[in-house]
Amino acid sequence: MSPKTSPAGPDVVLIGAGIMSATLGVLLKELQPDLTMEIYESLDAVALESSDAWNNAGTGHAALCELNYTPEKADGTVDCSKAFQINEAFKVSAQLWAYLIENKRIETPKTFITRIPHVSFVHGAADVAFLRKRFEGLSKHHLFSGMEYTEDRKKLTEWMPLIMEGRDEEEPVAATRMLVGTDVNFGALTRCLIGYLKSLPGVNVHVQHEVVNLRRQKDSTSWQIDVLDKATRKRRKVMTRFAFLGAGGGALPLLQKSGIAEGRGFGGFPVSGQWLCCQNEELIERHFAKVYGKASLGAPPMSVPHLDTRLIDGKKGLLFGPFAGFTTKYLKNGSLFDFPLAIKPDNLVPMTAAAFQNIDLTRYLIGQVLQSPEDRLNALKEFVPHARLEDWKLQVAGQRVQVIKKDPKKGGVLQFGTEVICAKDGSIAALLGASPGASTSVEIMLKVIQNCFPDKLASVAWQDRLKQMIPSHGESLAKDAELHERIRSHVREVLGLLVG
Repeated sequence: MSPKTSPAGPDVVLIGAGIMSATLGVLLKELQPDLTMEIYESLDAVALESSDAWNNAGTGHAALCELNYTPEKADGTVDCSKAFQINEAFKVSAQLWAYLIENKRIETPKTFITRIPHVSFVHGAADVAFLRKRFEGLSKHHLFSGMEYTEDRKKLTEWMPLIMEGRDEEEPVAATRMLVGTDVNFGALTRCLIGYLKSLPGVNVHVQHEVVNLRRQKDSTSWQIDVLDKATRKRRKVMTRFAFLGAGGGALPLLQKSGIAEGRGFGGFPVSGQWLCCQNEELIERHFAKVYGKASLGAPPMSVPHLDTRLIDGKKGLLFGPFAGFTTKYLKNGSLFDFPLAIKPDNLVPMTAAAFQNIDLTRYLIGQVLQSPEDRLNALKEFVPHARLEDWKLQVAGQRVQVIKKDPKKGGVLQFGTEVICAKDGSIAALLGASPGASTSVEIMLKVIQNCFPDKLASVAWQDRLKQMIPSHGESLAKDAELHERIRSHVREVLGLLVG
């Protein structure tokens, strides 16, 4: 589509003021500064749902430590392809952040990103053998240069003293470490991006404004967005030629209301999360790493256990989890009717088929919901053998909605990750799904632009601007080692992530 102004409204409407809408808004305004834009957020501030620091893992997912991105195949080999893909996608995001900082669009990087080692830790002979193969597959590629591997207990104690103290001396243990890992406060980053957008001409941000409906107009080129001002209870209609549904779990109901053919058959399965938050300052100070282990059999990928150093609003914290749970809400601040009301005639078969294929997942979630404090403590002791219940407090984390989609063979499948759905004419797009979404937000939003603004994207002007923002645009960091090293060094310097 062509982003020309609709006579009665803005060029672009972004629904949801999280990291995805903020990223798309910044990209579009950098590419075409005269675009007009409205952003609607139903809560009373931006970035309070999945982008909030306490609701988001904040790992800066780059596949440096997440073992679920390198599955072991039936023949015993480790598939590293997804890790390469996610690592490059994170580095695309980092390039945009560096550009915005260099050009004084957003604040100093210390407000949202910090260097923290990323560690993969396993115990038991089988898992040690797996980690060794994973290390061999990743470390020989330039994307993962600098990865360390050890089975030496003395070195492991230096890397993660809390995890090694009190551990069985006879138990095989191993870990890999990347010193260049990051902790990202996506809530703070989102606020930086939205703050920048608000400073630009033609951009308006509305909080406490809920989009309750949307419908295509008779001219087939524009959309009417029905917005409720939650403070005054007044409704208004907004016309636009492009709408983005970036409201986290709330995007699915809006996608269904849009009626576009491309959105038929999609469903969503909600999974909630909880953290154990350390209350003991001495323990917090003794651990400085994001340490990921292997998920339990039947657990969803988002439930990979980790002992996680976080830096939130300048304060250091230590979390363990996440523990999965189930609620019928699609948003942390949503309604218990979200899940049942999202079941429609066009997605009934996919959702039913996915349910039958994931009975183990259902059993796992039930088990997680029924866990006692002692059960959660025992899970923590797998990481921290000397853990005491009084040092940890349970805290509810964010809500995720896993995508359910049609499948020609199985009827429907439960998909982990993100899914971009765009109307054929490019007038509307929606983002469904979860991790590693925030960390790969720039690449995902570039897909939206590619699908919805193809003519503009093909222009010399937009290509030149993208190359300025993302120097690797049109090239492959995974295939070009020299390009990767040049860009990586520059980005690390700008973001304050240099080692040493």
